[in-house]
Amino acid sequence: MGYYYGYDGMFILVILVAILGMIASSRVNSTFKKYAKLPAQRGIRACDAAQNMLWQGGSDAKLTRVSGSLTDHFNPKTNTVGLSEAVYDESSVAALAVAAHEIGHVMQYQEGYGPIKLRNTLVPVVNFSSKASPFIVLLGLFIGSYDLAMAGVLLFGGMLLFQLITLPVELNASRRAIAMLTEGGYITGNDEERAAKKVLRAAAMTYVVAALSAFVSFLRLFLIVSRSRRRN
Repeated sequence: MGYYYGYDGMFILVILVAILGMIASSRVNSTFKKYAKLPAQRGIRACDAAQNMLWQGGSDAKLTRVSGSLTDHFNPKTNTVGLSEAVYDESSVAALAVAAHEIGHVMQYQEGYGPIKLRNTLVPVVNFSSKASPFIVLLGLFIGSYDLAMAGVLLFGGMLLFQLITLPVELNASRRAIAMLTEGGYITGNDEERAAKKVLRAAAMTYVVAALSAFVSFLRLFLIVSRSRRRN
């Protein structure tokens, strides 16, 4: 009976994490939309603020406009910051917060911030493990090789490690963003600062849920392989 209860418990956990993911995603969108309606008193566009932050930080990264909403990102390979249509020309507190967060990533790369360097070294492993680990686990179970199946589980662990390292990277970028916004005078007053923090905290929750999801997936694979060995 405990065997089946274990599977039931894991199934419930997977469902709960999926629900948390939907809540976090909805929270990001609703929080951004709410504070996208709050214009910053200084009236500086997000693209102009971002460009100023790059100049002040001594970076030669280029700004580009990208389609979509909340598709903002920094691409270290091309040294390009992409600001979405919902951010680029806007002067809302939400737009400024998102733009500054991406500049925070630029500064991390420029300063050689430890966690982001570690995360970069894991990218090839994650790209491989995300595709290969499930097949390795299934193959190991199919041919009755516990060692091969567990090797697939451990390979999947690289994805979990990547998500765990991503958390401090994103939180640090957000702290840098708030500092640049307040010290640069792009946002003024406690109300604007609180609003910017709410936008960035909502975004951070998606990374927390992603790490939790990776942990649950890792645990699920580990239990499946461990139980298959006991049955054999």
